[in-house]
Amino acid sequence: MGVLHRRNFILSALAAGPVWAHAARAADADSSELSTFASGLRFPEGPMALADGSALVCEIGAGRVTRVRANGKHEIVGETGGSPAGCAVGPDGAYYVGGLECKEVAGGKLICAGRAADYSGGRIERIDPKTGKVQVLYSEVNGNKLGAPDDLVFDDHGGFWFTDAGTRNERSRDYAGLYYAKADGSFIKEVVFRMTSINGIGLAPDGKTVYVTFPEERLIAAFPITGEGTVDRGPGYKPGRPIATFAPGTIIDSLKVEADETICVAVPVGAPGGVYRFKPNGESLGVVPYSGGGITNLAFGGKDLRTAFLTDSLSGLLLKTKWPAAGLKLNYQTV
Repeated sequence: MGVLHRRNFILSALAAGPVWAHAARAADADSSELSTFASGLRFPEGPMALADGSALVCEIGAGRVTRVRANGKHEIVGETGGSPAGCAVGPDGAYYVGGLECKEVAGGKLICAGRAADYSGGRIERIDPKTGKVQVLYSEVNGNKLGAPDDLVFDDHGGFWFTDAGTRNERSRDYAGLYYAKADGSFIKEVVFRMTSINGIGLAPDGKTVYVTFPEERLIAAFPITGEGTVDRGPGYKPGRPIATFAPGTIIDSLKVEADETICVAVPVGAPGGVYRFKPNGESLGVVPYSGGGITNLAFGGKDLRTAFLTDSLSGLLLKTKWPAAGLKLNYQTV
């Protein structure tokens, strides 16, 4: 999640109390096994597991990407400024980050009241992991500025799919979209545009389907990939093939995919909140519940990819637990 005004929505919903999300049974995981891997983070999001057992997180509230080691030590990887939201490793070993500009209000809480006065558009950035140098890779497509790039995922051709959640202020809003780009900065394409919302993104194990979440519609959807940066949009006004929907009052956020193509969706506000698991045909595999401040994203790591890192953004925590099944090894990820 890259747009801080959605944090306001999350905080408001939490204040109103729990809301029933989706009829779900408990998954084969014990949420009591969740342990705190790191605390004191400034709205962590976009986790990424590294080969040595450490993890990266985007600190939206601090404008930086941070590495958290197993001993709890925090190391700044790159200072992006703005609000970095999603992170992925590319074919060159660099870190690619989606981010935007926004402002904070209300006593240090991460609530965004529209765009910041100096908002200049969203961007995709590249961080050199050795030097920490931050390079703006993309800030526009077809002459139009990016609004709020969010989550991103690489394919095995050196390109990446990413979501742009769009921005809004008190009286207007920009549309959201699905995009595709190459890691070398040579190509960016608008794939599906004029959507009200989009957030999480992941690829099927065979690389032939891209999965996304639509927060405002409370919907998980699939797009069959038909070529480089092209998808089958599907019939009708609402794009994609619907997989699962959630009840009104639920907030859905980022997603990840397991090795067998089970889709895991972070639900910071629901009854219960946690991570919901679905087969590609929409069959529910239950929920890994969490009663804390709100799970917004997750990542798989460890040699067997059965270790999950989860961000509790509102509490500033990075959590760790054993997962019910093996996660999908991402392209260019080392474990």
